[in-house]
Amino acid sequence: MLAATTNYTAVVRPLQVLVMVIAILFFARVLRVAMVESRPIEGTAKERRRRANLALEFIEPADWAKERVAVDPAFVIGRGVECDLTIADTYLSSRHARFSNDEGDLTVEDLGSTNGTYVNQTLVHGRVHLEKGDIVQVGGVLFEVVR
Repeated sequence: MLAATTNYTAVVRPLQVLVMVIAILFFARVLRVAMVESRPIEGTAKERRRRANLALEFIEPADWAKERVAVDPAFVIGRGVECDLTIADTYLSSRHARFSNDEGDLTVEDLGSTNGTYVNQTLVHGRVHLEKGDIVQVGGVLFEVVR
């Protein structure tokens, strides 16, 4: 009986090439992910620490002047008892504004208040980034962004 001989080289060689291409693509993807993950996030560590130390210092009302409020990680200011910072000010809405500190990025957002929220005398629409020295007005309350 004659044994039939089959030439598998024609089938095996393309499969070997395919496996090599898949392996190269896999390792290229792993390398790309490793490079992206190892990139520094928005600025140096020193810059992130500097921004993380930002706080709000009362300017008005005068009897609260120089008092500081830490924004860690967020708080809501208003007249309502459900707010994190409740102030009896007739110009404040029940839930007036939200201050947030997202990894050193300090922001303020008006929550649909009647009298608005102002940063450096400009009416806030949406979320606004705050920097050291900015003056924030919510109702009759004035804050300065400080370190």
